[in-house]
Amino acid sequence: MGKDEGIEKEQRIETAGEEGPLAETPEEEIKRLTECCEAASSEAAANYDKYLRAVADLDNYRKRAEKEKSDAIVFANEKLIEEILPVIDNFDRALSHANGEENLESLKQGIGLISGQMAALLKKFDPSMHHAISEEENSEAEAGTVVREFQKGYLLKGRLLRPAMVAVSRKPEVH
Repeated sequence: MGKDEGIEKEQRIETAGEEGPLAETPEEEIKRLTECCEAASSEAAANYDKYLRAVADLDNYRKRAEKEKSDAIVFANEKLIEEILPVIDNFDRALSHANGEENLESLKQGIGLISGQMAALLKKFDPSMHHAISEEENSEAEAGTVVREFQKGYLLKGRLLRPAMVAVSRKPEVH
């Protein structure tokens, strides 16, 4: 039942006669209520369909996001590993050529070159974070200053990978 049709019925009922408004016949009322019920059922079915589609879309999004997260975790170190592989290849080459004392000097040089290659690879990291593991008396350095580095520390994009292990100075004790 359209909106205009309902308005016409109300107007017909209200203006039907001088003795007062005419009521709908039971058949008209049943028809009107049936049409309203069918319209409401149709709207409810459409809304339920929209709901199911939205739930399915959300579920698909969650699955896709989880897969992307999983892939990101699995392949996060891919670039770093690709950069380290040539270093490993060079170690293998150096070891395959080191088969006697006469090659000891060339082995040292090869290891030195590989160390430089690895250092160049790690230059993008900043060894600026420290973990003090000892104190050393030092009259020339201010107390708490790093005086020796035992192991370098590294940052990766602002996150500390490994702190530098250092010795810090302290003033000599006066006896």
